[in-house]
Amino acid sequence: MKYAWAVLGLGLWAAGAAVSGAWGQTPPPVVELKQNYPNPFNPATTIPFVLSGDLFANGHRPRVTLKIYNVLAQLVAVPILQGTGESLDNLELTCNSPSGCAYSAYWDGNIPRTGEQAASGVYIYQLVVDGRRFTKKMIIMK
Repeated sequence: MKYAWAVLGLGLWAAGAAVSGAWGQTPPPVVELKQNYPNPFNPATTIPFVLSGDLFANGHRPRVTLKIYNVLAQLVAVPILQGTGESLDNLELTCNSPSGCAYSAYWDGNIPRTGEQAASGVYIYQLVVDGRRFTKKMIIMK
């Protein structure tokens, strides 16, 4: 039961954002968090995600965070954005396409605070775009 409360406390149960509201309201812009690959992986993985062009309307730069947690909802790592090497921690992204842009994050499988490789098991990755959360699971197999 401790596990369930830890995961619920971070809001990690949600598989994506649900669209709700009155008829006639515009749904929120599309954010698509894709499955990491390879999965299972060892030692590194790529996490793709897509942001629709609507997120960048009127010069808006969405704030994006991607974090990896263990099953106890403890922060394990923050991946980097491929192409820039920047940590995906409250990063403002840009996109030059009106239809949106695809991005890829990279995690080398290391735990930064210890410098060790993460243990085999299930991990949860959570993408937060302008406060909206999207989650998926991945597996490290050694």
